[in-house]
Parts: sequence; structure tokens; C-alpha cells
Amino acid sequence: MQCPRCSARTIIKNGITSSSGKQNYRCKACGRQFVENPTQGCISEEKKRLVNRLLLEKIPLAGIARTVQVSVRWLQYYVNELYAQMPRHVTVCPKKKAV
Repeated sequence: MQCPRCSARTIIKNGITSSSGKQNYRCKACGRQFVENPTQGCISEEKKRLVNRLLLEKIPLAGIARTVQVSVRWLQYYVNELYAQMPRHVTVCPKKKAV
């Protein structure tokens, strides 16, 4: 077995997870914690597109997470990632004053 982050083989047991009861491991090289065969998969691009559309509406993040069936934590990280990609500079054109 090797670490999913750094591919090191210096892995030690680190208790069990509370949610699924699986054996938890920790990499001695980078400190990453993981389980051997995770049951939760990646978020599909289709779900990400749906989240992007729902973010344009005035829906709370908790409502979006329930609708799309993703965790609120993942959704907050995703929104923060989208926010970081937004340009920081805004160009404003002054309006002509009426005489």
C-alpha cells in the first residue's frame, strides 16, 4: 500500500473511521490520513455544473448540498475555489455628467 498524496510506502495504522468503521492509515512521510478502499467517490462534472447553476440563485449552501447530495464542507471548499479564480480588478467607466 502507498500514500495517495506522495506515493510513499511508510504507512502506519491510525485507528478506525467513525463513519464507516474502516481502518484508517497515516503516511509517515507527509502526514496524510486515508482509508485503503474509500467508498465515497469524486464529484462528477455534471454535479459541478448543477452546483454552478444553483449558486447563481439565492439558495443557501445547505440547500444546494441537500439537493445535489454533496457535503456542505465540500461545497464550501468548491465555492472558495471558484471565488479565488475570480479576477480581482474591476474596470469602471465613469458616466458622463448631465449639463
